[in-house]
Amino acid sequence: MRIRIFFCFEKEYNINVVTIYDLAKITGFSAPTVSKALNGTGKLSEETRQKILEAAKQANYNANMAARALTTKRTKLIGIILEDVTQMGGFEHPLFGGVLNKFRSEMDIAGYDIIFLSKALNKTMSYTDHCNYRNVEGVLIMNPPPGDEEIKNFADSGIPCVSTNEIIKGVCSIVTENTEAGKQACSEFIKAGHKRIGFIGPEFTEASPASLERHNGYKLALEESGIEYDKSLVEICDYWDSESGYKAAKKLIERCPDVTAVFAANDTVAFGIMRAAYELGKKMPQDLSLIGFDDDRMSRFANPALSTFKQDRERIAELAAECLLQSIAGIPKPEVVRVPAEFVRRDSVCQRNENE
Repeated sequence: MRIRIFFCFEKEYNINVVTIYDLAKITGFSAPTVSKALNGTGKLSEETRQKILEAAKQANYNANMAARALTTKRTKLIGIILEDVTQMGGFEHPLFGGVLNKFRSEMDIAGYDIIFLSKALNKTMSYTDHCNYRNVEGVLIMNPPPGDEEIKNFADSGIPCVSTNEIIKGVCSIVTENTEAGKQACSEFIKAGHKRIGFIGPEFTEASPASLERHNGYKLALEESGIEYDKSLVEICDYWDSESGYKAAKKLIERCPDVTAVFAANDTVAFGIMRAAYELGKKMPQDLSLIGFDDDRMSRFANPALSTFKQDRERIAELAAECLLQSIAGIPKPEVVRVPAEFVRRDSVCQRNENE
């Protein structure tokens, strides 16, 4: 790659500057893999590491590091958008905290620092203005304000970005396979003999589709099993917190006292459902079986221990880091990447007798 540099005395110098992205194209490996090989980190085979190191040597990579610093304005900064307007726990959230930890590790390996782009701390600047002010090279969008028009404008700004929770048009989004997980959750209830199966989750939106997709999977399992979908067994709660789950569960159980199982859109909602069930005289799981989502750290200590789905936080973070680095390098990236969730079977689903 040839880069021109102009100094004040108007003399032109041509300097060959080799980057990790050039080495990625030469070797056929991804930019993060090249970075790991050069830094002596990561779990790479010796063959892979030596192939990359030999390519770097042939391309005179190390000798060009000083030249690269002179010829580019790269800050090696990655911005993070992680708002907490719906009280979802911020860094303590079972998905966001794990993704952020792994993503930061991947960025460290690639030689990047991260900064947070918070509207709460900087109300006078838009996300785009903040990025331009700090000269960030890319942005990880983890949890933007719901339905925020500014995020849509930011997606069109040309700043490389990737999303790990919401599907944003024009942005590569790494999200869990929610529909398949929802289908599996409902199928677990059906296999255990349940027919009156409810769903509780926050508002269905296209921009933040986790609740919608998990509900759609639940509905699909019912239809494939020949069980009629009953809208009265679906209750929309306000937020993703336990208090919202508690209020929604009281409405659902009082309206449909014959409900025997509930799929909760996440574990914190499920904890609220547990409290409501006990207050209404329901034994768990004998009278009401329950499955959550996220594998919250308290799920295994609940009474009964909560069956749930564990999102693959490390894989989501790895893919987000790789796609963002490729986007920074100008390499085309997919619109949406789905990562399977793992079902964690515990004690909150009870087998029903055929006569019940």
